[in-house]
Amino acid sequence: MVNYNVLLYKENGLKMEFTKTDLNKTLWVKREDQEKNRKRYKVDATGLTLGRLAVDIAKKLMWKDNAYLSDFWDGWSYVVVENAGKFKVTWNNKLEQKTYYSYSGYKGNVKSINLASLIKKDPSKALWFAVRGMLPKNKLRDGRMKRLKLVVDTTTKYDNFKPVKLYK
Repeated sequence: MVNYNVLLYKENGLKMEFTKTDLNKTLWVKREDQEKNRKRYKVDATGLTLGRLAVDIAKKLMWKDNAYLSDFWDGWSYVVVENAGKFKVTWNNKLEQKTYYSYSGYKGNVKSINLASLIKKDPSKALWFAVRGMLPKNKLRDGRMKRLKLVVDTTTKYDNFKPVKLYK
């Protein structure tokens, strides 16, 4: 029987090669291979639109751009967002009309805050809510949100991991 080498992923010097004998069977990537090739991204949010930035961050956290995506394993990638409060909102009425709700479970304890007052109170929290809403609602969402690091100013705390810039 002939072994076929299938090259699934090659980027930034990382290469993963798998061997399989039967091409009719599904190839499963091992969790150790995913953890070994985890990525770290760095984003400067200055002047970027809130929704488009949140979409790109959510895609990187879910590993949607990977060749060996699996929906039930986490991709283990990190995203560091600098200047998290300096994004822009394109629609003028959205600052007053967009409302975030939180409910504790007790009667009459629904709290609401609009986007304008949320940005005044904690600007990075608005980006956090946007990214969280774009991730799938399953058991992997909390772990993915822990790997999203929001920094109000610039930082060199995560530079030892050699993050890749998301936008050139």
